[in-house]
Order: sequence, then structure tokens, then C-alpha cells
Amino acid sequence: DVQLVESGGGSVQTGGSLRLSCVVRSISVTSYSMAWFRQAPGREREGVAAIFTSRTGYTEPVKGRFTISKDDATSTLYLQMNRLVPEDTAVYYCAASTQYLSPDRIAQRSGSEYNVWGQGTQVTVS
Repeated sequence: DVQLVESGGGSVQTGGSLRLSCVVRSISVTSYSMAWFRQAPGREREGVAAIFTSRTGYTEPVKGRFTISKDDATSTLYLQMNRLVPEDTAVYYCAASTQYLSPDRIAQRSGSEYNVWGQGTQVTVS
């Protein structure tokens, strides 16, 4: 079975940083479209960042603050989050898709295009 296991969430003050990790088991991050989504209480799930090979895409509110990357050797997906603000508070999920999904369109994606999901990790900014 394909598994995505997130870690790295926590509580930080405004302006702080966190790095989320997503270990991908049984598939290669090289051949899958990978992404990070988030969902805050009372809000719809939101695409945050996506990556395919070396191409990346971000939703507007996180551009310049968040960086998505991957380590093909360890099959790990990362999300480096800097200059965090309270509006970034949410449960963050990594997701994978067997189909090619342009990273440029992550802000328009609902998540239904992704067929493998992690369990989520809480990020709280105060």
C-alpha cells in the first residue's frame, strides 16, 4: 500500500518557521504529482504548494514564504514555511497523484485529483 506520513507540525509565534516532512512509502516522488494542502476550522481544503520533477507552484498567500521540495533518494516531500502568520493555522496534508497535475494550478485544485493522502499534521501560529 502507498503511504504518506507527515511530521513537523507544531505551535509557533508569528514570524516563526516550521518545516513539514512527508515520507512517501511504496511509490517514487519522482513519478507522482505531489502537493501540500491545508484545512483550517470552518474552511474548505486549500491547495498550498505542488511539485512535479523540478516544477513548483504555490497559492498566492504563501508565495515568497513557503518552499516545497523533495528528496528523490529518500522519497520525502518537504514544505519549508517561513514568516508564518495566524492565517496559516490549519491541518496540513501531503497528497500524491498518479496523473500529471501542473503545479501552476495548485490554487485551483480541490484535492479530488489526488488519490493518496497523509493523515495530516497540525500547524498553529499565534
